[in-house]
Amino acid sequence: MFILYNDQLLRESDWHLPLTDRAFQYNDGFFETAILANGRIRFWDQHRQRMREAAGALHLKLPEYFLQPTLEDKLLQLARQQQAEKYGRLKLKVWRAGAGLYTPQTSQVNWLASIEPATPASQEPLHIGICQNSHTVYTSLSHVKGPNAPLYVLAGLEKQARQQDDMLLLNQQGLVAELISSNIFWVKENTLYTSDLSSGCVNGILRRNILAWCHAQDIKTQQVLQSPEQLLQADAVFAANVTGIRAIASINGTQLHQKDAFVEQLRAGMQV
Repeated sequence: MFILYNDQLLRESDWHLPLTDRAFQYNDGFFETAILANGRIRFWDQHRQRMREAAGALHLKLPEYFLQPTLEDKLLQLARQQQAEKYGRLKLKVWRAGAGLYTPQTSQVNWLASIEPATPASQEPLHIGICQNSHTVYTSLSHVKGPNAPLYVLAGLEKQARQQDDMLLLNQQGLVAELISSNIFWVKENTLYTSDLSSGCVNGILRRNILAWCHAQDIKTQQVLQSPEQLLQADAVFAANVTGIRAIASINGTQLHQKDAFVEQLRAGMQV
């Protein structure tokens, strides 16, 4: 397997992370997950924008080339090297370089990109539970991916123990935030709802695109703080991330309504 590390193509076996590295010591960084399909990186411009936001929140300085077209070209070359150009999953990790304790010595970064072949996500409806042991918390970092990863690991363990497809995470006030790796949406009386960022949810790439698409289609949207009971009364409930859109069939065993026509229209609009 080949990887890109600080703009250099390496074999995975030739790459080593020193014990003093801040990625290992402090998880001092963020990551992006993107999908490659038919020779392109889906929503690449939005991924670059979220990386700018994450770097700003963590006071990291991205290399100038990092947000230029040359990086995308190199990632596509890596995809071809990995035979993942037709369909693959890209994970791009960025973390603070240098040593130091909690107070860092630099804002410069190291970064690593890996790509593996993948298969398109299932479109089968999800049966989810409500997470009891983990809750989201709004902070200046809650909208980006990486700093709060242990929260989602604990939710994943609960999902496994309860034999659910996914878990609905609530914030500390018991209001709807997100799923483990997806944003959540629901439709009621021709309005599309999703959790407000103040719930502590990640500002997902597909979340941004769905809201923009609805605006272009003159579909009313609201970003809200609501209780899980509101989902039980919705006309349709679904999850969305860069791998696609999946209807939610039940929550804690209670069956939900599904307006399948809207979800199919949205899939077509997002081309996922």
